[in-house]
Amino acid sequence: MRRDPISRAARPGSAGAMNSRRYIVLLAAAAAAFIFLLQRYALSASVESSLLWALIFGGCAAGLAYMQSNR
Repeated sequence: MRRDPISRAARPGSAGAMNSRRYIVLLAAAAAAFIFLLQRYALSASVESSLLWALIFGGCAAGLAYMQSNR
C-alpha cells in the first residue's frame, strides 16, 4: 500500500522545513544588517559600498545556514 505524499507532508515533523527557512532568512538578515552598520558607521564607508558588502555577507550567511540546516 502506497502512502499519499500529501498526507506524508502534513505529518507533525514536517514543520522543520519552515523553521529552517525562517532561520536561514533571519540569519542572513542579521549578518547583512551587522555588516552594513559596521561598514557605514564604524568605518565611514559609502552607502553603495556598505550595501554591496551587506549583500555579500548576507548571501554567505544564508549559504552557511542552508548547509547547516541540511546536516
